[in-house]
Amino acid sequence: MTTNHLILDFSHVYCDEKIPRNDKVHWLDCSDITECDLYCSKRAEEEIRARIAPYGIHGIHFLDSGNYHYVTGIMTALIKQKFSLILLDHHTDMQKPMIEQMTSCGDWAGKVLKTNPWLQQLILIGPQESDILQIYREKEGLVSGAELQEKLITFSEEEIQSVEDENKISGIKRNLPVYISIDKDILDEEYSETNWSQGKMPLPVLERLLIPFLTSGNILGIDICGECQQGIPLPQYLEAEKINGETNKELFDFLMHYCRNF
Repeated sequence: MTTNHLILDFSHVYCDEKIPRNDKVHWLDCSDITECDLYCSKRAEEEIRARIAPYGIHGIHFLDSGNYHYVTGIMTALIKQKFSLILLDHHTDMQKPMIEQMTSCGDWAGKVLKTNPWLQQLILIGPQESDILQIYREKEGLVSGAELQEKLITFSEEEIQSVEDENKISGIKRNLPVYISIDKDILDEEYSETNWSQGKMPLPVLERLLIPFLTSGNILGIDICGECQQGIPLPQYLEAEKINGETNKELFDFLMHYCRNF
């Protein structure tokens, strides 16, 4: 299995982080793709898939800001074996679609849970308890009650800050390969500044939560999104880029340490 680490550059935000170019990371300029900011049209989805396909999903991939988190759905659609999706995010990304014909950064995870035939379990870590409850309350939502019960395990922000639920942990299927998706909006602003509301998780806690999955020895791919808002005052933007750049490097080095097959 070939490993290709990718940077999907939709907004040039990584250029401002001064990420050094090297042979280990392929830089894919996606800034010419239209109809893909927040909402992704079918045409844009096909173009993004075509650009990813030659490299595959085995590796660590940076997806730009949270506006493009739906790319995880495109990535996991390339998996043709049973797998689990580990999603660490301050939001559920399972909202009822606003535009039925398009996938958005707010509903992509629900669509993956509903439509991907190879997905066996989605482990959602980090949203507030009230947001998680909303998934189950939405009677006309994207995902049925049966799908939620059979495939979805959640750990809210409040649960992580208190005591982890042993019953939920025991329900995680251990014998499946995993794909991991990290939205840095789960982190406290000390470690990341994103264009969405954020949680309060310290980076060391995020890394601790990742270790059991990383040491399973069968990682299909990993992606990271959550960059800062563009168009903000320059001093604030430069500070945000400095913080995000340092966290991106720390996460990349941390993940590489555990992903021996990468």
